Amino acid sequence: MSLDQALSNAISTVPECVAGGYVDLASGMLLAVKTVDSHPGEVMDLLAAATSDLFQGNNVSVIENIFKKARGHAADPHHYFQEIIVNSDNLIHVFLRSKKSEDQVAAFVCRKSANLGMVLTKARQAMPTLEAVA
Repeated sequence: MSLDQALSNAISTVPECVAGGYVDLASGMLLAVKTVDSHPGEVMDLLAAATSDLFQGNNVSVIENIFKKARGHAADPHHYFQEIIVNSDNLIHVFLRSKKSEDQVAAFVCRKSANLGMVLTKARQAMPTLEAVA
């Protein structure tokens, strides 16, 4: 199965999902994207950069390093921030860091009317398949 197919399958199982993407933080590339509604091209162009900022932005890195130092794990490359949820006026944006490769993140965009608990559950369930093909 290809990453595009796995992403399409994931979108069909995540409640009220209108878009999904898979981002490689190391390269800054959007590896796959699938939408069911039209979205401005500018948004798609910025998805990888915005995802990178969320997980690796300067202040996020500083916070993670402070937590690592306080816990005696200063040299540990593991990241504390694994999932980020952003609620906008009309949408729920869920970003999940891959457990297999911490430099990869799946993003799902759902309508605000979706049940957040089910969105998280289904997005988490989709991750092993996405990780396996990425």
